[in-house]
Amino acid sequence: MPGMLEKIKQFSRSPQGRRAAEQVRRASADPRRRAQARQLLGKLRGRSR
Repeated sequence: MPGMLEKIKQFSRSPQGRRAAEQVRRASADPRRRAQARQLLGKLRGRSR
C-alpha cells in the first residue's frame, strides 16, 4: 500500500491535484452539495436515505 499512498501524495501536490482540492473546497461550502455528498456516502455505505 505505500506505493498507492505515495501516488496520492504526489497527485495532491501536483497542479491538477491542487485544482481538484480547490473544487472540493468550493463544493463543500455549498449546503446543497453537502447534502448530495452525504446522500452519496450513505448509499456507498449501504444505507439508503
